[in-house]
Amino acid sequence: MEKDQNTNNIDKDSETKEAVSEEQNGESKKSENTKSEEIKEITPEEKIKELEDKVARTFAEMENQRRRFEKERDDAFSYGGFAFAKETLNLIDNLERSKQILQNDDVLKNSEALKKTLEHFDIINKDMVSILSKNGITPVDSIGKKLDPNLHQAMMEIEDDQKEPGTIVQEIQKGFMMKDRLLRPSLVGVSKKTEKKEEKSEENIENSDN
Repeated sequence: MEKDQNTNNIDKDSETKEAVSEEQNGESKKSENTKSEEIKEITPEEKIKELEDKVARTFAEMENQRRRFEKERDDAFSYGGFAFAKETLNLIDNLERSKQILQNDDVLKNSEALKKTLEHFDIINKDMVSILSKNGITPVDSIGKKLDPNLHQAMMEIEDDQKEPGTIVQEIQKGFMMKDRLLRPSLVGVSKKTEKKEEKSEENIENSDN
């Protein structure tokens, strides 16, 4: 009996070992098949296409960098003197202020000396504007134009029934462009409709009631 039992145990162990070995062989075959499938997935044509895509992306990036560099170079060439040009406008402003001071001087009014001085001021102003224009710096048109927030800055409203509301009727400080960029906006006064006395009195009554 003991011999039979030992024999049965040996048979069972051998069956178990065979089952385990078959299972391991099956897994190894599966892994080998999987690896072979992965290797088969990437064909030479696909590899070439992948490399072509990488080369194309690299060239595209290089082209974008070249364009950025050229734009920065052109901007530096065209607008490199932007700050200098803006400071130069102060000379024109000071010249205009000096002219106004002389015109309002009671002692110099209507004198020949004042007339000649103002003529020289006008010549200097025209020369400066001409030099700026040759370098792409031009004045902004304002008087008679509609207010454009991109070019003008409204500083006051002036009653004028002859003009459409929002029309520029006074230029406090001239604006300038540097090619296609705004160097500084024009400071202006714009027209508005005259308020009627009746409307004002009604507003005053309402304010007093409140």
